Amino acid sequence: MTTNTALHSIAELIDARAAERGEETFMINAQDGALFSFARLKEETDRLRANFDAIGLAPGDKVSVYMPNGPLPAILLLGIMASGLVVNPVNLLSQPSQLVHVLRHSDTRLVFTSREHQPALEQALAQVERSVAVVLCDPESMHVPLAPSLPPVAGVADRLVTHRIAPDEPALIMYTSGTTGVPKGVLLTHANLLANAASTSQVHALGESDRVMVSLPLYHINALVVALITPLFHGGSLVMSPRFSAKTFWADVCGFGCTWINVVPTIIAYLLNDEAGAQGRDLSALKFCRSASAALAPEHHRAFESRFGLGIIETMGLTETAAPSFSNPLAARERRIGSVGRPAGALAAVMGVDGQLLPAGERGEIVLQGPHVMQGYYKDPVRTREAFTDDGWLRTGDVGYQDADGFFYITGRSKELIIKGGENIAPREIDEAVLKHPKVLDAAAVGVPHPEYGQEIAVYLVMRDGAEFDAADLRRHCLAELGNYKCPSRFVQMLELPRGPSGKLQRLRLLEQPA
Repeated sequence: MTTNTALHSIAELIDARAAERGEETFMINAQDGALFSFARLKEETDRLRANFDAIGLAPGDKVSVYMPNGPLPAILLLGIMASGLVVNPVNLLSQPSQLVHVLRHSDTRLVFTSREHQPALEQALAQVERSVAVVLCDPESMHVPLAPSLPPVAGVADRLVTHRIAPDEPALIMYTSGTTGVPKGVLLTHANLLANAASTSQVHALGESDRVMVSLPLYHINALVVALITPLFHGGSLVMSPRFSAKTFWADVCGFGCTWINVVPTIIAYLLNDEAGAQGRDLSALKFCRSASAALAPEHHRAFESRFGLGIIETMGLTETAAPSFSNPLAARERRIGSVGRPAGALAAVMGVDGQLLPAGERGEIVLQGPHVMQGYYKDPVRTREAFTDDGWLRTGDVGYQDADGFFYITGRSKELIIKGGENIAPREIDEAVLKHPKVLDAAAVGVPHPEYGQEIAVYLVMRDGAEFDAADLRRHCLAELGNYKCPSRFVQMLELPRGPSGKLQRLRLLEQPA
């Protein structure tokens, strides 16, 4: 692994890798195979910093990127942070009202976008009460475009080209895609991002020879930190894909020599459903498959490992913790199916409703501390205070427990628990039982109102290609797996379940659907 002594910012990280790795490949464009070196990354980010300085941006100013995956968005995200600015990757799945809120609330002064997304951006900016400059880009380019001049801001003295970035300076605002209320802007520092890149590199034993496939969107914390900043940290490389496609995934992974893959449970389900995708492919160069962002059903875990002969390392993290906080061990014999693993670069505990930490085996809210935990929510001191306990633990909202060996298990979200007749039922328990049915591709349980029990269990599910939906058959299956009390009373077929860009199930949105 490369030397990482005393790195304080993304700028110092880029400088160090350019000095050590020079013309070695940092990024490959999956579209055309074009190579992009560490030295070229420094050249482009230096050019970007000079441009930002010339147009009047100052340290701490906000710049947004509203683009699909590609080499250029990757360069822009790193370069904006390396310039001493705060980057705001905008979720392409944002609804119009959310997009307006993000652009307004983030105080962004400049937006890089593609022609495909220019109309939606312009409609949103028309509702923002200040001038915001727009730069049109080609995501497949490897050369940063010049930004236009900006209106001057009074009182700005510090210049980007001479500013030395401190570790506790903000580098990133990422808005969470919550299902209720307006999105919250998670504020992460250079130290937060570097801490998690270091932890991910360490727990997965990644080095200069390792290469990861980037098929998740860079406007999500998982891809940004795990698949972009982490390879830069350990001097490895990445293959940049515009989006996930089951048809091309294995061909790209094998053809470009990837040594690990970073996916979410939804991608695992799609790969399992694609009978021909990996046929004839040699997967022996792959060390592991990393699954993140949402709990992975044990049935899918076992089926994937059996089908592809590739071990899965299940992990978990939050936007508020700059991605992973838990990871299963690298050694296959030490992993625990169904667990998100042990704390990685963090302290973790389970807290009861009285604020006391609970012993192994008892369920409560999972709480975290560590160098990767956010500064807070941007311009939102109330929700920032609510996110932390009085003694500094970050409240995750995840309900779970740890076993005697320190492995953590997530059983649901505190707001998603099903309470039937006074008994708490973890939705994931129902999900996993339904997913054991051979005809079911995806499933999610929710509690819906019931006049006697308070709530009853409804399951929304996606059938495998060509499989017939049969509610009576599904009920017989669930009775055998769960017993009568926990057996769902309703089964609703859907074309797909509502998920965020990370693949995380947005369970509460199902309550908006007819059951």
